[in-house]
Amino acid sequence: MGKNFGIGAFVLGLSIFLATGMVFSQETIKIGFFAPITGPAAADGTSAKNAVELGLKEVNETGGIRGKKVELIIYDDRLNPQEAVAIANKLIEKDKVIGVVSGSYSGPTRVTAPIFQKAQIPMVVGYAVHPDVTWDPKEKKPNDFIFRNGFLGEVEGAAAAEFAVKNLKAKRISIIFMDNDFGRAISSGFAERAEKLGATILTRQMYKFPGEKDFRPYLTRIKEGNPDLIFAAGYYNEAASIVRQAKELGITAQIMGEEGFDSPKFLEIAGPAAEGVIIATNLDRDDPRPLVQNFLKNYRKTYNEDADMVGASSYDAFMILVEAIRKAGTDPKAIQKALLETKDYNGLTGKISRFIQGEVVKPVQIQIVKEGKFRRLGVVDNIEVITPPPKK
Repeated sequence: MGKNFGIGAFVLGLSIFLATGMVFSQETIKIGFFAPITGPAAADGTSAKNAVELGLKEVNETGGIRGKKVELIIYDDRLNPQEAVAIANKLIEKDKVIGVVSGSYSGPTRVTAPIFQKAQIPMVVGYAVHPDVTWDPKEKKPNDFIFRNGFLGEVEGAAAAEFAVKNLKAKRISIIFMDNDFGRAISSGFAERAEKLGATILTRQMYKFPGEKDFRPYLTRIKEGNPDLIFAAGYYNEAASIVRQAKELGITAQIMGEEGFDSPKFLEIAGPAAEGVIIATNLDRDDPRPLVQNFLKNYRKTYNEDADMVGASSYDAFMILVEAIRKAGTDPKAIQKALLETKDYNGLTGKISRFIQGEVVKPVQIQIVKEGKFRRLGVVDNIEVITPPPKK
């Protein structure tokens, strides 16, 4: 009797496990997501999370993927690389995700990339710019399970320089940038392209991040050089302080920024000083395509604030991954193959021609602040500029 009872208990336990565990995992498609939802970059992390959740709702309300609902496993990395490493391991070992979206910055994203690469779990990155996200510097080979929807830092920087020199006719330029992966990568790309086009870089000044609040010493030195244009690399808080303090010092040179400026928080904190600032970014608010206008409208309706580049880029990253799963099924290697074969994808942040060694090929958007809103000023689609250089 004891033996039969043991077998019966085992069968019953197995049935419960199958009903509550295995079947659940089979009936949902698990995708991981991490972003700095709290901490010094909370506005960007929240924007990324909100936009991806909007995409999740759209996917599930239209039948999911192959009839299965998508389950989004969300973690807050707090802009902390160590936290991000722990998250990556949880997503792989505990959550058993089949793909991941990074809605985070370069620091957390680049340390997780080799972890997902080793596990052969595809990750699509929203907006982190550092080259090592898609490249293994130790092995000197691509992280071929990692794909970037946002621009490689040097590409975005080069596109900003292309517009500054060719369209704005800037000849004398000063650069101010933050001391982190983002600031160094974008400013380096800008300087290299600007000098190639014949402009002179008067000064290159790097400020501490996080923590710098007083930019007047840097800006005073810039003012003394009388540049045509100032290229500034920073996130929304630093960007707002730079443009406000520049105005206080009577600097009249054109200020040009990058995607870090692309936030409602920048407009809010900078106030009137933001007017006329130009940025290179990954979202064109005046793009007439229904995909773009419907997203902007739905985001505003759902969250009672305007969408930004971070949200739009993360939304695209999620949808690119969803489309690959829809085509390939849930095997990670098949998903990777589908991502590699991406061609002419109609993204929210522009039409993606293809990925080269994990890097996106698409035009860079140029926006200007007019009456407190980001508006279209131009686009950089020079194939020499927007094609990522080969990695060695």
